[in-house]
Amino acid sequence: MVLKAGPIFDTVEKEQPPRPLFLLGPGGRPLDQACAQELANCGGFSLLCGRYEGIDHRVRKHLVDDELSIGDFVLSGGEVAAMVVMEAVGRLIPGVMGNADSAQEESFSSGLLEHPQYTRPAEFRDMAVPAVLLSGDHARVGRWREAQALWKTQLVRPDLIQARGGLSERERLLMNEFESEAEGLPRWTAEESD
Repeated sequence: MVLKAGPIFDTVEKEQPPRPLFLLGPGGRPLDQACAQELANCGGFSLLCGRYEGIDHRVRKHLVDDELSIGDFVLSGGEVAAMVVMEAVGRLIPGVMGNADSAQEESFSSGLLEHPQYTRPAEFRDMAVPAVLLSGDHARVGRWREAQALWKTQLVRPDLIQARGGLSERERLLMNEFESEAEGLPRWTAEESD
């Protein structure tokens, strides 16, 4: 089933939703942190969700301003994709989150995955929180967190390191400083299920 052009054109022309108008689909610009930040700064936009086989191509060609993609997989419709876009963009708008710094401290704001997080107690089932986090040395804790983010990203998403132009000399030194404390991450693979 393909959504017809007429009802979509009629609705957009009657309602005059905020522009730009984005179609959600696999052929669009990938939604990443930079794209989410651009959308948060643009003062408003609208999303058009397809369903099943999509939308009459005349809508894409003559009505929408651009297309956004949340990834390389198939969904039954664009509603879930719209929620992903709203979540990614909404948290970047001042006043939406309780702590404004949170949006800048989370994963991807620096192009890296986030460092490991720990809670109390300091030891749980013979698993201890890294000693540096209990040291009270805030500068060292900050360096450790950055090194862990670098190690984690290098291990599981090396494409993100490459997208940043590789590691700087400072980052290499930082990773070397905390190499013995690099948090290894278990990785599930389909072969393990066989």
